[in-house]
Amino acid sequence: MTSSELLTTRQAAEFLGCSRQHVVDLCDAGRLPFARIGTHRRIRRRDLEALTPARTLRREALRSLWLHRAVAGKFVTDPPGAITMARANLRRMLEVEPRTQTYVRAWERLLEAGPEAVLETMTSTSAEAVELRQNTPFAGVLSDAERQAILRAFAETTTSKTRP
Repeated sequence: MTSSELLTTRQAAEFLGCSRQHVVDLCDAGRLPFARIGTHRRIRRRDLEALTPARTLRREALRSLWLHRAVAGKFVTDPPGAITMARANLRRMLEVEPRTQTYVRAWERLLEAGPEAVLETMTSTSAEAVELRQNTPFAGVLSDAERQAILRAFAETTTSKTRP
């Protein structure tokens, strides 16, 4: 998915966690930019993201973000090596699970765009980045020991915040 992807009012409502009618009302009030395709409203994903306050990530999305921040740290030490590994993983993903094609194509575009685009997606809290990280091509960049250490630190840190 891209940030310019056009969504229906129903999809926009699901993204915002509100009713479809509320999305229509936002459009009609001029608070949410939209385009008309025939009689239907279409809303760009990036306009929805701009409308929402900083999102609170669910635990699994936050865990993935922690892991990808560590991957980003290794990525910057050897971008060509990490990109080569990511491309090989993307090929395997398509072979094993063809339904990942949308995510594979999105990651391929990011890899072509260069290291900055990849790093931005690895560390962003945007809905698009959260979704892409669910199908990451960076498996194997972290060693098992590094991954386990990050997961332990994440569990300790996030658990301590929930304790009285």
